[in-house]
Amino acid sequence: MIPPDGLTDEEVKAILENSKRVMVIGMFRDPAKAAGEVPLFLKSVGYEIIPINPFAEQIAGIKAYKSFSDFHGTVDVIDVFRPSAEIPTLVDELKSDGFKVLWLQEGIYDDSARRLTGKSVVWNRCMMKEYRRLILNYRKP
Repeated sequence: MIPPDGLTDEEVKAILENSKRVMVIGMFRDPAKAAGEVPLFLKSVGYEIIPINPFAEQIAGIKAYKSFSDFHGTVDVIDVFRPSAEIPTLVDELKSDGFKVLWLQEGIYDDSARRLTGKSVVWNRCMMKEYRRLILNYRKP
């Protein structure tokens, strides 16, 4: 069982509202798969998407990069669609100031990610579902 990430709805909402540039590690070309659908949804609501896929030059008309280190710039969120077992290796590559939040999609968790990156880490949550829940349908109690 994956433990909760410890973030409140207000903290997750703030991440979503204050982030506009999202790198998607493991973005698929197929919009029918979550790793294709979620980034395209995020793009449709105004986020700039930067795909990372070692097997694609472009995804949905957007230039794709082979890896995080191939992109030269900063992003607000790194949204990860890779298996939990790959997170420690990925975190080694991400040791930089080029991002603010590491977001591990549903079913993805690594208990060392927060400690190793020194960043905010959201895990086992879908960025699209959280956006829909907290932004589009958000109601103050």
